Amino acid sequence: MSTIKKVPLGSQGLHVSVEGLGCMGMTGGINGMSVYGEADEAESLATLHRALELGVDMLDTADLYGPMKNERLVAKVLAGQRDKFTVATKFGFEVDDNEQWTGGYNGRPAYVRKSIERSLRNLGTDYVDLYYLHRVDPATPIEETVGAMSRLVEEGKVRYLGLSEVPADTLRRAHAVHPISALESEYSLFDRRVEDEGIIAAAGELGIGFVAYSPLGRGFLSGDIKTPDDFEANDSRRFFPRYQGENFYKNLELVEKLKTQAAAKGVTPAQLALAWVLAQDVVVIPGTKRRTYLEANVAAASIALSPAELAELDAIMPVGSAAGAAYPAGF
Repeated sequence: MSTIKKVPLGSQGLHVSVEGLGCMGMTGGINGMSVYGEADEAESLATLHRALELGVDMLDTADLYGPMKNERLVAKVLAGQRDKFTVATKFGFEVDDNEQWTGGYNGRPAYVRKSIERSLRNLGTDYVDLYYLHRVDPATPIEETVGAMSRLVEEGKVRYLGLSEVPADTLRRAHAVHPISALESEYSLFDRRVEDEGIIAAAGELGIGFVAYSPLGRGFLSGDIKTPDDFEANDSRRFFPRYQGENFYKNLELVEKLKTQAAAKGVTPAQLALAWVLAQDVVVIPGTKRRTYLEANVAAASIALSPAELAELDAIMPVGSAAGAAYPAGF
């Protein structure tokens, strides 16, 4: 039985569950580096099936994750029930023929074509519902990349187009070439850059849906991480400035304030953080590889926050409150 409502994503006709499922952590990592610890395939598949039972029908993957392994995992749950899911995948981090990220980006038209054909094979399907440019290739004009993506829509290989982590001016340029249905960017109480930089406002102005990834601050807002040693040795978060040294402990102070308010509300810190993001009228894609966390995340969608509670959360974590850069230098 569905417990999650469906909402329009953008103004082109796409409808999705207001809470999707980020699948990145289900296949271990990228080029040998772990993303959120090691994964268990059986539990990941069980989580994917449970998501559908709960009405969470949007699955978010990418060719980079694994690379390729994540799309192939998702294919196992799509088999025989493709029409029940909205599948979003991405390209743009250049993945070579040995299935390794080269460390670069590629938005050239020929690579657009190569990437979709590869993703369709990996996913075992003949179309993708939402195809994102994962990151802009600085060497290729956005108009060229989106122009090539638009031809995939004409051919029926892609239903709707999306962009990930682009500034407002790039979003406008892309939307002028072909309607963009979704912008996916990091957004949480912990990371509110899209507000500060006018990106979320630009998406709203253009009728583009907003999808918030890492709505739990890469798991940090769960309150479960208390020291840097709680990250496994090859966990990628160890390399992010926000989770290093003095920054870690400054940010932990913010989480302690969140925990206090969550306890007063009778919910977990993660649920409160998710409820805040959902209150911004966006779609969220919290990532998990375990059914218990999925069910807790779904429960957050029914938490109502009063104006006073929203104001208190804004006061706890205003724009710019997180210590440390969101990404390592040069990423």
